[in-house]
Amino acid sequence: MKLVLLGPPGAGKGTQAAELCKEYNLLHMSTGDLLREAVKNNTAQGIKAKSYMDKGDLVPDEIVAAMITDKLKAVDISAGFMLDGFPRTKRQAEILDAALIALNMPLDMVVYFATTEETILSRLTGRRICRSCGRIFHVTNIPSKKEGICDGCGGELYQRNDDKAETIKNRINVYNSQTKELIDYYKQKNLLRKVSGDMDVNELFIVLKDTFKKSGLL
Repeated sequence: MKLVLLGPPGAGKGTQAAELCKEYNLLHMSTGDLLREAVKNNTAQGIKAKSYMDKGDLVPDEIVAAMITDKLKAVDISAGFMLDGFPRTKRQAEILDAALIALNMPLDMVVYFATTEETILSRLTGRRICRSCGRIFHVTNIPSKKEGICDGCGGELYQRNDDKAETIKNRINVYNSQTKELIDYYKQKNLLRKVSGDMDVNELFIVLKDTFKKSGLL
């Protein structure tokens, strides 16, 4: 399977991608992870990306597309892959299509996680990350045993700047305004399938597996 998961921040794409890739032995490629790795390592692309991420704006196509296409060429994707958080614009989609055609690995499906703002805010404002090991917690859904302290390594838990309510609302508005054309692009190619990102993790996992089955991917 060669898949793309689309949806606003907090839609649950990353959680589902991790489980689905484990289930079907697919390569999971997360734009967010690649960007954060570049920022952490202070690469040239990472430094440029950080100024956009801190404001909740989308990172420019040139930066993201270069990271993803280089990664696709550098790793073995013969067993299939799942892209999470890329593409976010029609232009990125066209760049991706060209790269995949060159690799003879065109997309099979694009899944769009339609998610309400209320759900997104609830999920993201409560997220906390360990400064030391990167483990993710949630103040309500996955609380640490000791407030502000990582259960695994004892590191400090913090809230990312892009997980604060004001920034999240801006991210949602930016995402919605810049991705309508992308969604239409995949509709026209008959690749788009829509699911509800408001469902809980287990329920949505079952729906996704059923969607793949009905589409003949399993």
